[in-house]
Amino acid sequence: MNATPPVLRVTDLKKHFPVRKGLLSRTVGHVYAVDGVTFEIAPGETLGLVGESGCGKSTVGRTVLRLLEPTGGTVEVDGVDITELDRVQLRQHRQRMQIIFQDPFSSLNPRMTAGDIVGEPLMVHGVARGEELHERVSTLFERVGLRATQMSSLPHQFSGGQRQRIGIARALALNPRLIVGDEPVSALDVSIQAQVINLLMDLQQDLGLSYLFIAHDLAVVEHISHRVAVMYLGRIVEHTDKRTLFTNPLHPYTEALLSAVPIPDPEVQRKKVILQGDVPSPISPPPGCHFHTRCPYAEQRCREQTPRLSERAPGHWVSCHLR
Repeated sequence: MNATPPVLRVTDLKKHFPVRKGLLSRTVGHVYAVDGVTFEIAPGETLGLVGESGCGKSTVGRTVLRLLEPTGGTVEVDGVDITELDRVQLRQHRQRMQIIFQDPFSSLNPRMTAGDIVGEPLMVHGVARGEELHERVSTLFERVGLRATQMSSLPHQFSGGQRQRIGIARALALNPRLIVGDEPVSALDVSIQAQVINLLMDLQQDLGLSYLFIAHDLAVVEHISHRVAVMYLGRIVEHTDKRTLFTNPLHPYTEALLSAVPIPDPEVQRKKVILQGDVPSPISPPPGCHFHTRCPYAEQRCREQTPRLSERAPGHWVSCHLR
C-alpha cells in the first residue's frame, strides 16, 4: 500500500488465550482476542488503532512486540519476521521497537531514580556506561521537556505528565524505529494530554519515528494519526486515512463510534446511532460478521458469511457485506 518499504507489516495476526477449567486444567475453549489482523505502518507514519474496551487493541500492540507470543500470523519489522526469531535474535531486534505504557506510575519502578529508569535500556543492551550513560540520559531528559537535575528524583516526586515523559524518554533511549503507544495519554488530564501528544508529534518529525497509537479517544486519534484502523471483537473492520474515516465512514460500527463524539458547535447536528445489545463474548464470537448482532442493517448473509477486509475505494478498506 506504500511506495517505501514499511517499518511494520502485520499479516493475519492471531492471539488466542486458552480457557482452562477443572482440576487438570483442561482447555475447554479459547478467548479470540485477536483474530486475523493485517496492517502496515510506513516510516514516519502514525496508525491509530481504535475500538471499544476489550476489542483487542492492547493485545495487538503487545503481540506485535512479542511481549505476548502470537498464535498465528507474521510480524515483520524492517523486513524481518520477528515471530520466527529465537530469544537471542529477538533481543537484538528489541532496540528497533519500544512501548509507552498506559499508566505512567505503575510502569516505572518506584525504587529507581528517574535517571536510572531511562538509562536502564542503555545498560542492558551494552550501549553506554559511566559518563557516556549520564550524558545520554541527560540529553534524553531535555529532549522530552525535563531538566537534567531531575535525574536523581524518584517517580513519586513527579506529576503524572512528567512521569509519562520519563516513559517516553525510556522508549527513545535505544533510538527505535517503531514505538507502540498503549493508550499513553488516557490517564492524564486533558491539558496535559495535549502537551504529551504535541511532544510525540515533534519527536516523530525530528526522529522519523513510526507509531502504532492505541486509543479509545477519537479526538486524540484524529489529532495525531495519519491513518486509522477500527477494531471490533478482535478484527479490523475499517482502515483508511483519518480524513476519509471522519468524513465518510463506511462500516456501521465506525458510524456508531463517530456519532458518539461531541461536536463543539451547538449549530451542528449529528445523527446519533444507538447500538442495541452488548458486545458478544470473545470466547464464543458470533458466526459470520462479528458485528451482525448489533448492526441495524444486518441481513441473513451477515449472520452466515464472514466479510473480507476489501478495498472499496483507493486506500479505504472495509469489512462489510453491505458497503
